[in-house]
Amino acid sequence: MFDVTFLLSDYRCIYGEGCRSIDRSPDTSDLLGCCLHGAHFVDAEDRKAVAAKVPELSPDEWQFHDRAMRKGGPFKRKGNGDWVTRRAEGACIFLNREGFPGGAGCALHAAAVRRGERPLDWKPDVCWQVPLHLDIHTDEYGHETILVRAWQRRDWGPGGEDFHWWCIEDDAPYRAAAPVYRTSRDELIEMVGPGIYERLAAELDRRQVETPVSLG
Repeated sequence: MFDVTFLLSDYRCIYGEGCRSIDRSPDTSDLLGCCLHGAHFVDAEDRKAVAAKVPELSPDEWQFHDRAMRKGGPFKRKGNGDWVTRRAEGACIFLNREGFPGGAGCALHAAAVRRGERPLDWKPDVCWQVPLHLDIHTDEYGHETILVRAWQRRDWGPGGEDFHWWCIEDDAPYRAAAPVYRTSRDELIEMVGPGIYERLAAELDRRQVETPVSLG
């Protein structure tokens, strides 16, 4: 199942272009985004995929490279058993800050783009999936219903209510030249597979021609 209204909307990430971050107060640098608390890994496979890319990052690409190595790596295990990326100076350890010669923003994302690769193959699952969310419900008989929709505050748990700002709720990000199902093609294919995506895209192409949608 798909949230067609969102997939047909003109939403786009405005990281570095007016993003106010999820901190309790607005981020005047536009660069913290939703990287503030670091990333929680979905499972061991997710963590291992990112770990395989870490050795490819050089100190001139990653501001906190040396700090991560001194600490034994960029990941840590919390008391409840969850694995997360470490934080450095108030945000994810992979987040290069403004003024870093190698460029501000996610070091993993930038390295992938620089090498002509897909950022989603470098980043933690939660980082490349947002603003899309794979919502899975299982009934008492074990039947699963899967919904692809926009990521909401509630998906972050109780802490989501403390966010100063969440981009899906604001008008500013709704200004893309193409709908979400096109701009997030790679992410959707990764989530649901190429066959389902092509069927989805064909249906939404038809609807887009008949009734263009804007949430802004």
